[in-house]
Amino acid sequence: MEMRKLGRSGPTIAPLVLGGNVFGWTADETTSFALLDRFVERGFNAIDTADVYSAWAEGNNGGESETVLGRWLKHRGRREDVIIMTKVGMWEAHKGLSADNIRVAVESSLRRLQTDYIDVYFAHLDDQTTPLEETLEAFSRLVDAGKVRCLGASNYTGERLSAALRCAAEHGLARYEVIQPQYNLYDRADYEQGLASHAQQEELGVVSYFALASGFLTGKYRSQEDLQGSQRAAFLQRYFNPRGDRILKALEDIAAQTNATPAQLSLAWLLAQPALSAPIASATRIEQLDQILDAVELQLSEDVLRQLDEASA
Repeated sequence: MEMRKLGRSGPTIAPLVLGGNVFGWTADETTSFALLDRFVERGFNAIDTADVYSAWAEGNNGGESETVLGRWLKHRGRREDVIIMTKVGMWEAHKGLSADNIRVAVESSLRRLQTDYIDVYFAHLDDQTTPLEETLEAFSRLVDAGKVRCLGASNYTGERLSAALRCAAEHGLARYEVIQPQYNLYDRADYEQGLASHAQQEELGVVSYFALASGFLTGKYRSQEDLQGSQRAAFLQRYFNPRGDRILKALEDIAAQTNATPAQLSLAWLLAQPALSAPIASATRIEQLDQILDAVELQLSEDVLRQLDEASA
């Protein structure tokens, strides 16, 4: 398995990141611990979470994912074996990217994670009400203090990312080394047209979220009726259209020919894209996790890549 370096000065990670959004939501603590154990046993090391996970779920307030992950880190003693990515700026409890908010939010995340440093700390959402220099100065202070080792930006446009990189360079501040865009076979345009060229030119790491389009690209959900009772229904509604159907049909046709699953094909397609470091994917069962981890060994032919490109165009 080929390890990949994030940006110019970021950590080195395995080519698939475990999505921690399910911890304390659709995966209880016992299940989450089992998933994390299996993930590191198989040689993978990067885990993605955020302070806001999973505030959207009934009965949750936010901070649940970091809390579960922190308990696992403490119980297993595996802190040095993993790369922890978390985020600030989206949660109503710590909204925005002001210096004061970042200062308070990072301490809360460190406490929940039961660690004294974060490997990659992301701005979860661009905050255009706060000057970029203020945000980057606050992040740089965390890097200088050793509380954060690398910075990242999620949900930034290409224009705003460029502005942030210029600001860091002009003021001698730590720059964003990693970006986290939404990118998958269905959601292609924003990354490919607005961010991919910046990532390549600036040598940024790229870890994409919703790599399986909230589960749509697994083929599990073929109609609105399949969403009955699913906690992901709100995320999945927009995929049910002729283009979504075309993508699923292509995945299923190729799966029948290759003995790979639609989920594995979707992840392997992402891993074949230039400049992408690793997709983020989550699981709630061990067999599901094993399946997505196996995708890193799947090499797609040029013909298969072309078929998927055309189906998702």
